[in-house]
Amino acid sequence: MTITSVIAYRPRPGPGSLTHAIARKLRVQRRVGLAWGLLVLNVLTFDAGGSFLPIPSAMGQIITQGALPLALILALSANRKLLLRPNIFLLLVSLLLAGAILTSLNAEDIHETAYRTFRLAEFVITLWLLSPYWGERDMLLVRCHLKAMIVVLVSVIIGLAVSPGHAIVAGRLDGALWPIPPTQVAHYAAVTIGLVIVLWLCGRINGRVVLPVSAVAGIVLLMTGTRTALIGMTAGLIMAGLSLVAAEARARKLFAFTGIAAIAVAAAFPAVMTSWLARGENMQLLTSLSGRTSFWGPLLAFPRNNFQEIFGFGLSNGSFNGNPIDSNWLVSYQEQGLFGVAVCVAILICLFVAAYFQPPGVRRALALFLVTYCLIASFTEVGFTDASTYMLDLTVAASLLVPPVISRIKKPR
Repeated sequence: MTITSVIAYRPRPGPGSLTHAIARKLRVQRRVGLAWGLLVLNVLTFDAGGSFLPIPSAMGQIITQGALPLALILALSANRKLLLRPNIFLLLVSLLLAGAILTSLNAEDIHETAYRTFRLAEFVITLWLLSPYWGERDMLLVRCHLKAMIVVLVSVIIGLAVSPGHAIVAGRLDGALWPIPPTQVAHYAAVTIGLVIVLWLCGRINGRVVLPVSAVAGIVLLMTGTRTALIGMTAGLIMAGLSLVAAEARARKLFAFTGIAAIAVAAAFPAVMTSWLARGENMQLLTSLSGRTSFWGPLLAFPRNNFQEIFGFGLSNGSFNGNPIDSNWLVSYQEQGLFGVAVCVAILICLFVAAYFQPPGVRRALALFLVTYCLIASFTEVGFTDASTYMLDLTVAASLLVPPVISRIKKPR
């Protein structure tokens, strides 16, 4: 054997080596990240005809709905031993699934309800399969979720640059590359801003990254004209910031600066702020939440038998008499009755209580931001009764509130 061949020789890491363990962990994390991205794709609303690309409605539904079984397969490949991490959050989500299965047996349109229930079962199983990766010290699910949000926002920005006419409808920004309604675009922008700011407050992200990301996402949020997302983001950041005030000097400085800046802007541009918040609506529309409450009364007054009062009518497209309900609590009542509403309340209480007993730090702050945001948005948006981005937000929050796992990588003896 020549000297050259000895120098060029690179022994492959054996199954028990540290290098092999690190490489395997990275492969598994990539599968988890891809599975999470597919879950986000699955819950993206496809608004037929909203894209400048000629995407048929059937093709859009195949892409979004086909992402879910692919996510399940990837989750299985990452968790071949079928290990599960028991936790109260997923147990409560599984209760929602059990209620949906029970209701589907008594639904009027049993085929549609059964199909939606089957998809919810796939969604919940995938979340269970990813549960062993909760509590990772590098906050794996947070990184996956943030990357997915940024990818969606980049698609919105590309659509705005390529086809402004499709991207801005009635003065509000929506997705023109992949058709996403303004309320969902605002959701992704608000969650992105909140996550990067909290990570920066805790010293986990450099300010040179936070500034451009939060600035671009903030412009996108304002262009959507969505008040719920702005209010939810603000409330979430206040809750997260309050949990960090005692431990992080950055949080104290940001609170002081933001308070002064908000007062100055409100005093200097009151007409502009009032006009943006009003969005051209009169007082009647404002008090009725842009007309949402006009059919909430008939929904509550709709006749129900005892079973429907307790367990609802089954999973649907979240509408009543052809109008979107746009409220997590009323959708829960309509689809899963008082049982569904009670489980949703239990989910929020469970997460807030877990956050209260969590030591101050980045994990607690991120969880408080996400849970507070979902609570605010749940009043005017369809939330976490079914598979949705809000359910993924709450899953990320729950993953931060479990005890950190011990590293799976062990040095060889």
